Amino acid sequence: MMSVISSVKIPDSKLAREAAELVRSHEDDMLFNHSVRVYVFGAMKGLRQQLKFDPELLYVAALFHDLGLVDHYHTQTKRFEVDGADAAREFLRARGIAEPQADLVWEAIALHTTPGIPQFMRPEIALTNAGVLVDVVGIGYDDYTPEQRDQVISAFPRGDFKNEFLKVQTCSALKKPQTTFGTVNFDYIEDHDPSFRKPNACTRIRSTPWQS
Repeated sequence: MMSVISSVKIPDSKLAREAAELVRSHEDDMLFNHSVRVYVFGAMKGLRQQLKFDPELLYVAALFHDLGLVDHYHTQTKRFEVDGADAAREFLRARGIAEPQADLVWEAIALHTTPGIPQFMRPEIALTNAGVLVDVVGIGYDDYTPEQRDQVISAFPRGDFKNEFLKVQTCSALKKPQTTFGTVNFDYIEDHDPSFRKPNACTRIRSTPWQS
């Protein structure tokens, strides 16, 4: 693994190496490369905006952010983001990381697909979200130079990312569709099966046992 990409250093502490080894043992090339790209793009933005952030915590958040999509960490009742966040917090706690730092990583992962909120939170949360947005849907693409983008992709290739990522996200959403209510994850189900009826907040409100 390259140690420096366009001025961004990949963390190489014992904690960072163990995190990468754990995630790498469960994720395929597509998800793992995506996770590291999320870190690099997020860190690039943090440096560009002169934000004060903890690179090690941002790296762990980026590495674990999609771990809930793999079978080993999949649960039946939680959003995949929460599955990954729980795994990261357990990993950090087991290595003596203080609760505030473990909770910060948990929040960064749990909120990484939530629109309109993470960018106003602490840098590690905002930058995890920013890295995801640029790598998955291209938001912020032009904020990076062609040279920066090329260096990141050269180190951590995308391959057939769009199709493979849609496939793994759709498989996860179809396993537990109830967890996609009110989230962007429902889009994967709708794209796969246009006849699937989206849960409706208005119907839910009208169907409560309250009289008015």
